[in-house]
Formats: sequence, structure tokens, C-alpha cells
Amino acid sequence: MRNLAAAWAALGLVACGTKPAPPPPGPPAVSVVTIRAEPEPLESDLPGRTSPYEVSDVRPQVSGIIQSRLFTEGSNVRAGQVLYRIDPAPYQAAYDQAVAQLANARASLITTRLKSQRYADMVKINAVSHQDADDARAAADEAAAGVQQQAAAVESARINLAYTKVTAPIGGRIGTSTFTRGALVTNGQASALTTISKLDPIYVDVTQTADELLTLRNEMARVSGKGVGAPSVPVRLQLGDGHDYPLGGRLQFTDVTVDQNTGSVTLRAIFPNPQAVLLPGMYVRAHVVEGIDANGILAPQQAVTHDEKGRATALVVDAHGRAQARILTIAGAVGNRWRVTDGLAPGDRLIVGGAANAKPGAPVKVVAAPAPAAAPAN
Repeated sequence: MRNLAAAWAALGLVACGTKPAPPPPGPPAVSVVTIRAEPEPLESDLPGRTSPYEVSDVRPQVSGIIQSRLFTEGSNVRAGQVLYRIDPAPYQAAYDQAVAQLANARASLITTRLKSQRYADMVKINAVSHQDADDARAAADEAAAGVQQQAAAVESARINLAYTKVTAPIGGRIGTSTFTRGALVTNGQASALTTISKLDPIYVDVTQTADELLTLRNEMARVSGKGVGAPSVPVRLQLGDGHDYPLGGRLQFTDVTVDQNTGSVTLRAIFPNPQAVLLPGMYVRAHVVEGIDANGILAPQQAVTHDEKGRATALVVDAHGRAQARILTIAGAVGNRWRVTDGLAPGDRLIVGGAANAKPGAPVKVVAAPAPAAAPAN
């Protein structure tokens, strides 16, 4: 009986005691993606504006009254096409007078030359003095110079007469006419009669900060050794309404100076514009592809965070199954991924899910990653 009571007492103590502690939790579960190198364009998305390939202000080169305007405003004109006619009457009269004076000078030259030749023969037989012969020869030379002078006057009068037809110096799209028929215009006036702009091809001037340009040049040197501004650099264009321009262009040059006010440089691209879709002054966005990084590293954006210093960071799983922090260098966004130039390497297992529960240096449990979301179309 005494043993039985002791057994019941032992059972009571067990029933009233504390429960055993649960087993410690396992490592947090994380999902990862394996980083792989893939070809990636080195592209810059830059704002810019269009500008004409050539621009010419049309001004008169002689003074007079405009008799007629021979073009339609806003139309295309060809080089050499007559745009205005200035009253030619005074210039025609000046030309006719110069022609008559030239004829008179030529007639005088004939007389003086014949006299010089006669005196040259007569001086041999002492029929005239040497002084008279010299004077006759000088008069003939003077008459010859007079002919050349009058010939130049005729050419000048002819040029002025031709200038009464104001022609297009270049081909392109012509603007509004600031002068009408009957208006008085003068040679060298400040106001242009009209302006012609060549729009095919057309320039697109875009700006890029000097720091971005240096970074891009360094990246280009690392990837392929080519520099920004090579003639083979292609450029795509997006219009202000969001539509893509159908024709591709080429980067022509990069400005050699940095704007001290904005810290930016100007890049100029050239585009074909046969339908005149692009007009001077339009706002556009240029996608400049300066090269291809054959070993580009792209990381999902949800895997990248920033620390208190603003640095891009991410967690990877090392060979021992522990989370390790990495500081990344980001070169821009490609769809829904970041282009990483430093901090990740092919083969790294990047944590894309469950990173909030993972601690650097602590073990983690790798589980299957969800299917990645499709990158938005550019």
C-alpha cells in the first residue's frame, strides 16, 4: 500500500509539472535565382530636341522693290529655285551702260594700238621722236587696261542684274515670307525675306551628364574598347506622344565641352526624315545603344535594397548555405531588373524571396523560387 501511494503521488507530480520545451525553429526559408551572364545592350535613354540639318536665311543682295513672290509658304523648294523678283529696270540700265562703255573702250584700244604700231615703225627711220613712240605705246597700254576695267564693270552689272532674282541657296522646307510684293528691300538688311530648313536628314541633339558619360565610356572600354561617339553607334527615337519613330539613326559626335551651368554634354544624332515627320524643335527621347555587354549581369529589382548610406545591397546564399550581404553597383534599369556592374558574379544564388527573415552569416533553407514576372515591353 505504501508503494502504491508513492506511485500515485509521482504521477500527480508529473501531471502538474511544466510541459517540455518545443524544438528550436529551423533556418528561415528563402527563394533564390542563380545569376547568369547574358548579352545586354549598353543603352542610355536621353531627352533631346530636333534641329534642322541645314538652315538658311534668305536676304536680298541688291536693293529695290519686290515685284513678285514665286513660292508657296510651307512648301519644299530646291536649291537655285527663284523665290522673289526685285524690279530689274535700274540694274538692266546699269548693265547696258557698262556694255556700251566696254564697246567704246575696245574701239579706243584699236585706235591707240594702230597708232603705237605706226610710231614703232616710224621711229626706226627717225620720222618721229622716241618720245612720241613711247607716248603712243603707253596710250595703247592704257587703253588695254581701260578695256579690262570696263569688262569688270560689265561683270559687276551682270551680277547685280542676276541678283534681282532671289534664289534658294539650299533645298528644303521654306517658311513664311516676311515681305510681300511692293515692299522695299535693301542689300545687307537685318530682316530675312524667309527661312529655308533642310529636314531630310534631321539632327537630334540630346544631353547627358558628364558623370554619366564618363561611366558609360569606362563601361564601353571594359566591354569592347570602343568609345562613345563612334560612327556605328545606333540610336532609336521615341516621339513626344509615346510612339516610336520607325527609322533608326546614328550618333554623329559628342560635344567637346561641358556646360558649366548644367554639367552636361551634348550628343548629336542624325536621322532620315523623308516624310518630314520630325519638325525642328520637337521634344523626343533618344535611346542610344553604345555597345553590347556580352557578360551582362541582371538582378531582379525585388532582390535589391538600400542601406542607411544609400548603397544598393542584396543577399546571396554561399556554398555553406548561409546568407551573405553584397554591396552592388547599379548601372541602370532593364525592364524589371537592375543591370549590375559590380557585386554579383555568374553562379551566385541571389535571394529574391524571404530576405526579410534572413540574417547575414546565418544559415537559410533554399526553396523553389516563384516564376519570374515578365519584363514590361520597352
